[in-house]
Amino acid sequence: MITLYGIAISNYYNKVKLALLEKQVAFAEEALPPAQSEAVLKRSPLGKIPFIKTAEGYLSESQAILEYLEDAYPEAPRLYPSDVFERAKCREFIQHIELNVEQVARRIYSEAVFGGKVSQETKDEVLTKVENGLKGLARLMTLSPYALGDHFSAADVVAWPHLQLVGFATQQIYGKDLVVEHIPGIAEYMQLIESRPHPQKVGEDRAAALEAFFNNR
Repeated sequence: MITLYGIAISNYYNKVKLALLEKQVAFAEEALPPAQSEAVLKRSPLGKIPFIKTAEGYLSESQAILEYLEDAYPEAPRLYPSDVFERAKCREFIQHIELNVEQVARRIYSEAVFGGKVSQETKDEVLTKVENGLKGLARLMTLSPYALGDHFSAADVVAWPHLQLVGFATQQIYGKDLVVEHIPGIAEYMQLIESRPHPQKVGEDRAAALEAFFNNR
């Protein structure tokens, strides 16, 4: 059985968890924050989460985990298209959303989510870059009705947790949800994803983890 390590307040953890649920792969969860202890570094080279334990060993980096699950469990529901070009387009979408949207917006999370303080210079820089990234994402998304077509895919596994957090964070910092502002039809798309049982499960567990996190601060 796969063991998934991390914490459910992480959108990257929830990305992997949703993939496991959608592929119907049996797994256990072990709560573990990022850490620099030798025990964690032996399993995740930078101490990052999430990472998984497999029969062959440990594997870190959420995108590597997603692609491992697709290759290791080919009999399970597929998350990547079988067509070579469409599969590449799915990977293109994931790389774009993570590099040009989520990782940019992450610079404001400390204030938007955790009550810290971010400089105005950082906020201004993030605003310009995340708006540009979202405009590019809108050009890639088909929303027909899923991110890249008529089937739920890895693109949706990645888009849902990331866009939820980016939308929340930008609303907190800029007074407007930049995801909604720059991707027409995204609200209906998010409702569609959240009508599925596995995102509902991930969302419930994330809410409980967030409540516990803030209660224990």
